[in-house]
Amino acid sequence: MSESSNFSLGTVIAQIKQIITNPVEFYRNMPKTGGYGEPIIFLLVAAVGGGIVLAALSIIGLSPAGLGMAGLGAIIMFPIGGLIGSFFVAAVLFIIWKLMGSSENYETAYRCVAYSFALMPAFAVLMMIPYLGTVIRTLWGTWLVIIQSTEVHGRTQQTSKLVFGILAVIFVIGGLRAEYATRQITDQMEEFRAGLSQAQSNALENLEEMTPEEMGRAAGEFFKGLENAAKQAEEGN
Repeated sequence: MSESSNFSLGTVIAQIKQIITNPVEFYRNMPKTGGYGEPIIFLLVAAVGGGIVLAALSIIGLSPAGLGMAGLGAIIMFPIGGLIGSFFVAAVLFIIWKLMGSSENYETAYRCVAYSFALMPAFAVLMMIPYLGTVIRTLWGTWLVIIQSTEVHGRTQQTSKLVFGILAVIFVIGGLRAEYATRQITDQMEEFRAGLSQAQSNALENLEEMTPEEMGRAAGEFFKGLENAAKQAEEGN
């Protein structure tokens, strides 16, 4: 597979399709060098695609619990976050592959990571599935890294499965715990908002039922309470 110096959306889409359907062949023929330009462009296009999918799902009322960049913001945040995170993830994998005996350099590791972003549109859909989506995303990503380890870095399949299988178990457990905590916090916030809205509604109803004299007395008691609090604060000083 040769790289073209000119950007082609059709080529990127074809690459995404191949990575999803036949990743072994893609990574077996992936150029290991050639600069960072094309893998970065590929990453950005795939991340934008994932953001568009998530935005579309949010518009129709589907949004992952606790995700702050759902909706149209995902189209911007996915590429930015993905680009920044890709260099860090590539550095971590580069170290792991070096410890496994790979002779490839950091650029090759980065290319492996950048082209993994072909899964982003599919991952955006899986984010809508509670818990099971986290498991599938982790295992799918791990499977892709195992293929990269064997086809690009020349590591044995047995060693790759052992190393990244252990990491996958750790990430699945951590991901499920994080998702559970996020959903708990989201549910509590929704309950708080619902309670606050009810309290505000009750307060408005009470105000509507009050006579002008009752409103005046309530306001007087409120300001009197503030005055007493101020006096107590001064006496405390």
